[in-house]
Amino acid sequence: MPWWSWIVIWVVLVLALLGMLAFFAVRLFRKLMAAAAEVSALADKAQILSQRAEELREAPFRAAVFQDAEELREAREQAIAERSVARQARRDARVRRGKLLVNADPTPYTYLTKRT
Repeated sequence: MPWWSWIVIWVVLVLALLGMLAFFAVRLFRKLMAAAAEVSALADKAQILSQRAEELREAPFRAAVFQDAEELREAREQAIAERSVARQARRDARVRRGKLLVNADPTPYTYLTKRT
């Protein structure tokens, strides 16, 4: 084997190495850009979630022992009245649905009762 063939082999190997490194560098750059885009989207979502958490934050707990008895009585009566109204609304809706079922016109469904 002539001496210059070793030079050709090494030049080809070095060029292949440089090509491979360039390929992996481009691939890594694309992945980093995609990751940066995902991080920015995640930051936007985190901001929305933090705003929503601020909206949903509950008032600090206060024990009923330290509240006025009259206020507690009014709050309890109000809750009972609200439950009663909701219960009546559910009952009315149930009655309306029942009336629709009882008063439904069966003529569109006569094909179901015909014997073939």
